[in-house]
Amino acid sequence: MGIVLTAEEQIIWEKWISARDEEAGNLLVKKYMPLVSYHVQRVSVGLPRNVSRDDIHSLGLIGLYDALEKFDPSRDLKFDTYASFRIRGAIIDGLRKEDWLSRSTRDKAKKIEAAIGKLEQKLMRNVTAKDIASELNLTEEEVVTTMNEHFFASVLSIDENPSEQEEKDGQTFAIKDTKAEIPEEKVVKDELIKEMAEMIAHLNENEQLVLSLFYQEELTLTEIGQVMDLSTSRISQIHSKAIFKLRQSLSKMV
Repeated sequence: MGIVLTAEEQIIWEKWISARDEEAGNLLVKKYMPLVSYHVQRVSVGLPRNVSRDDIHSLGLIGLYDALEKFDPSRDLKFDTYASFRIRGAIIDGLRKEDWLSRSTRDKAKKIEAAIGKLEQKLMRNVTAKDIASELNLTEEEVVTTMNEHFFASVLSIDENPSEQEEKDGQTFAIKDTKAEIPEEKVVKDELIKEMAEMIAHLNENEQLVLSLFYQEELTLTEIGQVMDLSTSRISQIHSKAIFKLRQSLSKMV
């Protein structure tokens, strides 16, 4: 999400950097607010409905304020790139500190996992959300949503804290060199990519399109809805079902 600066905006930045001008700071917050909304929607796609989006937005704002305070314009780094890192980091940090997955959701997830094991032994195949829903007298949406939320919570609990990467002077942060691959890791990665491609190929057309637009083109669910002429809630359902299918397939590989 690159943001081009006009001459007027460059002056605003100079006022903020040189004197921490309050009016300039307010204008910059207003300008970069779309970055907060963007990351809030992308992170929120895996969160349960009981989590307040206003709270997530507040966490994102904390990240934006932090970015404005610590950004060093002399470095060869765009502010929107740095701010995106800080905004997402603040949201993830805030979520990690709260036990936002309800006990009822955790209990339901355990029942679903038990049902999956039971049904797979009985049917001798990968089970679908419909199979599980029928077994537990739930709706397919309940099964998909519960397991995706539980999976997101598990990933979040081990997700690396971006702020821990930051150097003590508060001015810079380190980014792992992902280009340097060990040969063995490359073989495993290539095999995983191949397996993922095969799994995605088995998704229906709408599911493949939503995943492509969300993860490759980095559109929001709202934007994808506009492209596909569907409601945001419908896009969310398609995304959730696709992730559920992929998660089920991936679980058989580990």
